[in-house]
Amino acid sequence: MKKGMKVYTPDREELMEISSIRREGANLIVSGRIMGSMPMKAVIRPDEARRGLKLLDFKTFFFLLTFLVRRGGAATTGRKA
Repeated sequence: MKKGMKVYTPDREELMEISSIRREGANLIVSGRIMGSMPMKAVIRPDEARRGLKLLDFKTFFFLLTFLVRRGGAATTGRKA
């Protein structure tokens, strides 16, 4: 069984584990568990994906281009102390 991707809260607690992302017609289906127990399936439609891309500024878009080759680390909030 393959492990999924985990999404964490700013407090480093597991919020969600995504077990699969698959195509269904023109949509993406994201399956997983929220808070370790509640199963969920989310549908991402093409129009919503385009809206999501509009949320990114240039600096964040550039960061995403390099995101997969960066070294993993502890979850951070991005806030400066």
